[in-house]
Amino acid sequence: MQRYRCLRCGTTFSESQPLEGVRTETERAIQVVHLLVEGMGIRAISRFTKLDQKTVLNILASAGQHCARLLDERIRNVEVESVQVDEMFTYVGCKQRNNLENDYDKGDQYLFMSIDSKSKLILGHVIGKRDSGNANYIINDLNERVAGRFQLTTDAFLPYRRAVQYRLGDRVDFAQLMKIYKSSGDIKGERRYSPPECIGAKIMVRSGDPDRAKISTSYIERTNLSVRIFQRRFTRLTTSYSKKVEFLRHSTALFIAHFNFCRVHGTHKQTPAQAARITDKAWTIGELLACK
Repeated sequence: MQRYRCLRCGTTFSESQPLEGVRTETERAIQVVHLLVEGMGIRAISRFTKLDQKTVLNILASAGQHCARLLDERIRNVEVESVQVDEMFTYVGCKQRNNLENDYDKGDQYLFMSIDSKSKLILGHVIGKRDSGNANYIINDLNERVAGRFQLTTDAFLPYRRAVQYRLGDRVDFAQLMKIYKSSGDIKGERRYSPPECIGAKIMVRSGDPDRAKISTSYIERTNLSVRIFQRRFTRLTTSYSKKVEFLRHSTALFIAHFNFCRVHGTHKQTPAQAARITDKAWTIGELLACK
């Protein structure tokens, strides 16, 4: 990017750039972000664009911070009928069994997400351990972003029950869906990398009067699949896992902002933000990064 020097005071400065701390020209920064949200890894982007890996990571960090602020400001007072909450596994640095120092930011990590079943808008997210603290965080975050009364479905993770009771109270019709799988003794052949077969599900109504036809986690699980496809850091059985948790958070915020505001969903042929009446059009990546 072109740099300039003030003839009066000697201060140097760059041309206008939507991403803070990034000196790469805007068009190339947008190209890097486009490749990131399409699932390309850092090293592959570096080879493809001829940019240094540190430059690619700098663009990721700046875009991720921008998108996290954007999501926090724009996803507010959303009117919904039904919300689904789930968590999905990844790891940072190493598998948990190799996390000998019990570093909280390494080993097994989970992405907690909440989505509107109708618009497919990702309402909130948090990355961390699968514990009661993060269960409370995602439910409290949901409480702050959704307007009015709604129906909520989660999986059978026990901390959700108390979190919903204390954070949402009477404004929610709440049910949990516990899936039942075949026992390991019933599985024949090599199944090391495949989940056991789901043979049923048990519905547990926790509060209110939820519509049983809407008690499901199918939409959030389909969104989990999109995360694994378009988020390189969640791809299983590769070396593309995150080495630092902060870059996992930046990458996830970038993906979710692009998913909500830029990616047209196949169900309703709109972006989730359009379907939720937050915006009136699908944004380009340039508009996403330039939005204040």
